[in-house]
Amino acid sequence: MTARRSRGDGGLHWDESRQRWIATITVGYDGRGKRITRRRSGKTKTEAKDKLKELVRDLDDGLAVAPGGYTVADAVRNWLKFGLRARDDQTVKTLTSLADNHVIPGLGARPLRELSADDVDKWLETEAKQLSTRSLETLRSILKRSVMRAQARDKVKRNVVLLCETPKGRPGRPSKALTLEQAEEVLAADDGTPMHAYIVVSLLTGARTEEMRGLRWDHVVAHDEQRQAWIPVPEAG
Repeated sequence: MTARRSRGDGGLHWDESRQRWIATITVGYDGRGKRITRRRSGKTKTEAKDKLKELVRDLDDGLAVAPGGYTVADAVRNWLKFGLRARDDQTVKTLTSLADNHVIPGLGARPLRELSADDVDKWLETEAKQLSTRSLETLRSILKRSVMRAQARDKVKRNVVLLCETPKGRPGRPSKALTLEQAEEVLAADDGTPMHAYIVVSLLTGARTEEMRGLRWDHVVAHDEQRQAWIPVPEAG
């Protein structure tokens, strides 16, 4: 007769409907005294037994045993919801878009406890075919911080993202900025038109075109020698 497992060692049983071995362990009790259990499953008894041993080790180490269904997507969404409270709205919007369009579709269905460094490396290599290096660095940061938050809450033992390097992505857009020589030629080619003045002010201030288009004369100041002060051009005359 097979010896009965000691209390606290969990249990194994065959689930006929799922055709899988189920490992079950009690991790505590809720406020009503109802048992809180965690389950893992395996196709073979040995696989389920190994998962049960892992559950018992986590419990002995004082780690909170996360539900087996806690996925990478759960961790990322938790970080997006609670980990960006100090960020501005545009930053939150950008990070959420990258997470929704790249991180979650690529790795979201993976159980967080089963995520490996190889999984992350392969995912980053796939993303590198369509994204720039800077975007890849942001994706890695999103995943790293999400797993870090989950790790701090005992959802996972370690952060495997720290073991992965960011690959080189696609080249960014070629710069359309003028070279120093081109800028000097533009400054020297004064034809007296408003467009030339527009370009000169842009070059000397570094203002963007959309900022320059909204510029009015009352935004420009001139030094009044008599008053010894800088005043708006319409007032200075």
